[in-house]
Amino acid sequence: MWAVIVNTIAIVAGCLLGLMLRRGISEEISDALMKGLGLCTIVIGVQGAIREENILMMIIAVAAGIFVGESCDWDGKVNRFTEGLLARFQQAGDASKVAQAFVTSCLIMNVGAMVIVGSLNAGLAADYTMLYTKSLLDFISGTVMSATMGIGVMGSAAFTLLFQGSIVLMAEYIAPYLSAAMIDELNSTGCLLILAIGLNMVGLTKFRVINYLPALIIMPLLVVLQSFV
Repeated sequence: MWAVIVNTIAIVAGCLLGLMLRRGISEEISDALMKGLGLCTIVIGVQGAIREENILMMIIAVAAGIFVGESCDWDGKVNRFTEGLLARFQQAGDASKVAQAFVTSCLIMNVGAMVIVGSLNAGLAADYTMLYTKSLLDFISGTVMSATMGIGVMGSAAFTLLFQGSIVLMAEYIAPYLSAAMIDELNSTGCLLILAIGLNMVGLTKFRVINYLPALIIMPLLVVLQSFV
């Protein structure tokens, strides 16, 4: 669990550094950096999504996820919750930007085999090497993203602590169910959502990515169902 705490501290430190740097950046430079980060995000998404070997399963997961997300209005609820929090500190009009920064940073920092395999290694074998490596990467990512996207990135530290910490603490129980196929499918689906975020960041699209998040819950269920076919 110590490695997860180190990872969380690294994200917080990176975000604080990024927010300090953000104060000295003009709006024009910030906009340019945002688009540049968007291009990098697109590359990350494409690299992961094209590894998908069962495209039909991805289509079903994403379609079903969008149906659930739109029906339950996940995007609206998250934005309204964020507005409620921000109303105490600043203008509520920033809610959508904060929510976008939070979701973007959570996906980029917590999608991929390194997260799941590293957490399992920490929980099962007390091997923290992969999570320490991830901590350094997240420190850099946190600095860059918070400098361009703002305070919302800080929320990814709490999410990382809860998500990775849960895997570490429950590693003995969930490891038998996390097959290589399931990890690959989750990674590909998550990267598809990251691609959508990148396209939003460069201004090409306006995907309501929060409404796509249920796909990450549906995909493991499809993998389990497929194993019985």
